[in-house]
Amino acid sequence: MSNDHALQPIDSEMALTDTGQNADLVTYDRDPASYRHWSLSIDGEVATLTLAVDEAGGIKPGYALKLNSYDLGVDIEFHDAVQRLRFEHPGVKVVVVTSGLDRMFCAGANIYMLGQSSHGWKVNFCKFTNETRNGLEDSSTDGGLKFLAACNGATAGGGYEIALACDEILLIDDRTSAVSLPEVPLLGVLPGTGGLTRVTDKRKVRRDLADVFCTSEEGVRGKRALDWGLVDHLATGRTWESKTAERAEALAAQSSRPGVDAAHGAPHGVPMTPLERRIDADGYHYEYVDVALDRAARRTVLTVKAPTHDVAHTEPGIVAAGMDWWPLALARELDDAILMLRTNEEDVGLWVVKTEGDPAQVLAADAALVANKHHWFVKETIGMLRRTLARLDVSARSIYAVIDQGSCFAGTLFELALAADRSYMLDLPDEPEHAPAIALSEMNFGPYRMVNGLTRLQTRFPGDGAEALRDRIGQPLAAPDADEAGLVTFIPDDLDWDDEIRLALESRASLSPDALTGLEANLRFAGSETMLTRIFGRLSAWQNWIFNRPNAAGEQGALKRYGAGSRADFDWRRV
Repeated sequence: MSNDHALQPIDSEMALTDTGQNADLVTYDRDPASYRHWSLSIDGEVATLTLAVDEAGGIKPGYALKLNSYDLGVDIEFHDAVQRLRFEHPGVKVVVVTSGLDRMFCAGANIYMLGQSSHGWKVNFCKFTNETRNGLEDSSTDGGLKFLAACNGATAGGGYEIALACDEILLIDDRTSAVSLPEVPLLGVLPGTGGLTRVTDKRKVRRDLADVFCTSEEGVRGKRALDWGLVDHLATGRTWESKTAERAEALAAQSSRPGVDAAHGAPHGVPMTPLERRIDADGYHYEYVDVALDRAARRTVLTVKAPTHDVAHTEPGIVAAGMDWWPLALARELDDAILMLRTNEEDVGLWVVKTEGDPAQVLAADAALVANKHHWFVKETIGMLRRTLARLDVSARSIYAVIDQGSCFAGTLFELALAADRSYMLDLPDEPEHAPAIALSEMNFGPYRMVNGLTRLQTRFPGDGAEALRDRIGQPLAAPDADEAGLVTFIPDDLDWDDEIRLALESRASLSPDALTGLEANLRFAGSETMLTRIFGRLSAWQNWIFNRPNAAGEQGALKRYGAGSRADFDWRRV
């Protein structure tokens, strides 16, 4: 019996090129040969990522990327380069992020790009750059890859926010180079990639000094920057190279990455082969992920598939499978699908998540992850799965999980249901042998922390409620058992299924997307606040609101007036 007809996509109008792709579609595929802004060099256990932005290389026309300022395209390259270091270069223990320009590290997000961008573009750009910087910290904490910001010139706005995401900041002491967060005095907005929060929460800068720092156009230089805790080390031009090498060596000593062995060298990395993805008017199609768009109904069905063959479970077989190893292939495809939807389908506000396949195959893959979790490649795979699932959590979209016949919401794939705002599971009381079942695995109890520092089970069941479910690991749970355990929201039977699903989807799609974004951001992250929940909460609320205000985005606002020779015309009323 099929229960899918309530979720089928309809034909949509989409401006396609002769290759079948939307001419304005933004994709996230990059490789070093295509980089226009970053260069990568490796010397033993130290990699150096050098930023020298091509001024004419904006991802959209109409602005020049001067002073090493960046846009989404620059950050996509940054993300790709770090991904390649994770998987292709296990011998690397520390990454030095620096500039190829004289006396200029990075001026941050390009102001002219922000001034001409739509509101949605600005906020989603900030979200992706946030996730990229959060990924540096995640790699340092869980993957052992350390980062040193070697700020060899002026470091402003988003440039300083790149530095803040690194383990250490080294600033050149040349009497002119400063670190700054000048968004409030210059642009009438806030630092959009976690600057305010990292200054106080991560670097422990005193609140009054942070107030001075964040309202100063010129920023803070040299010894004062060091004394205030805005940087970790200073070096003059004469000592710059030796100090950079010294700090890189010290950070490498803290790394748990394999590194370079004097006798055997570094382990062989795993090449990041191009992602296979087909795009047409109906959606995006991968081997294990399928995105079926229904633009008229403002929703998509995102189907994730279990492996169709046995997953390698020993270290040699896992490494040999490389990018085709199912857990990693799944992570790459799902990550790309989320980014494609967020960037290109703003009107599609409801994501319906489904799964297909054999739950036993998913549980076997999870067992391989657990058994080999200390191997560098498996550790990096778990890290990518964690970051991809976290990207789903912070997406400003409603997420419903639909658990019907043929589903395989087990272990890692059950995280998709736990990430959903609601889950609907089909109950077949008269055909229990054909009823769908869910299952937990060890992977649901630790590795996939959310940005609140908790697992999705801990977030769902505050206190010790999640641990009580450990006894049910590996057990197939049909709808009544899943409902009794609190693991699903509703369990309609086959008589009511189609109508309940249809009404649920239509009702959600009819609500204000602005209100839903606020609602979801509040409800998804239970428990104590963390640095990351504050960063994303402030992006979703404060920055979202400020970006819309006339003082920033109006014709006489700071973003529009910047560089025009006149100051913004502010409405002085406090709201």
